[in-house]
Amino acid sequence: MKKLLLFFISTIFLLSSCSSEHDNRLKISATTWIGYTPFFYAKEKGWLEPLDIKLLYISSLAENMYLYEAGNTDAFTGTQYEYTILHEDVKSLTPIMLLDKSNGGDLVMSNVSVKKLQETQSEIDVFLEVDSVNYTILKDFLALYKLEDKKIHYKNMDQTQIKLLKSTSTPTVIITYIPYNLALEKSGFKEIASTKDSLNLLVIDALFTRTDILEAHEKQFEALKVLIDRAIVDLKKDPKAFYEIVKPYILEMSYQEFLSSMNDIVWINKKISPKLKRRMLQADIPTRDLL
Repeated sequence: MKKLLLFFISTIFLLSSCSSEHDNRLKISATTWIGYTPFFYAKEKGWLEPLDIKLLYISSLAENMYLYEAGNTDAFTGTQYEYTILHEDVKSLTPIMLLDKSNGGDLVMSNVSVKKLQETQSEIDVFLEVDSVNYTILKDFLALYKLEDKKIHYKNMDQTQIKLLKSTSTPTVIITYIPYNLALEKSGFKEIASTKDSLNLLVIDALFTRTDILEAHEKQFEALKVLIDRAIVDLKKDPKAFYEIVKPYILEMSYQEFLSSMNDIVWINKKISPKLKRRMLQADIPTRDLL
């Protein structure tokens, strides 16, 4: 009888512990972007389970933002664009973990040259995810090459649809990012601008959440930060092994393409430079809550 009672008490304690852990679960969403692969690496290595963190894989930048807005996730990876949009309604939203800075990873592609875009009298088809940093990049591109007065036909699609586009006779501009550009290159589109050279635009990726969520789950976020830093160390030490683990999350990207793509971002997960910090503050991106 005593053993039965002890078993009963132990079972109740176990169930209540599981329930408590479940209530404490953190849901984080991330999209297909090379700068977010450390999260997928951590997931596949089984590192997130002990932290009671669930990682959601989302294909669309806009969908990622809407998911958070609807309260279906506690934190999300994104750029300062999504932060700026959501911050209008969620004043306590803040970046807590910097990941990377785009250095050519965000790009403009077309089936014609910039000169032909400038000369054309035809309407230009522009494919992009409107509710994302894609729109900011487009505006910068149009201003840089004095294309603001052209007739633009905006076509809002997520990148999984955009990557299936085939080149036509219609002048076309596509705002995309790695690894989606690879499929577009095979369909005849060429890069005509990027954040590496021609676009004077700051695009950073970070993990965002509300300050109350950060305070409630500070230990989990701190442990996650350690694991993401560790994943980036593993990437630099053995990119081939890293690639094999994250391959299901980066479409049909080959290992050589993956290696090449690493030149199109700069990791900023460690100490950031004073220059970058100034640029972030000028763009109204706070740094006070960074882990």
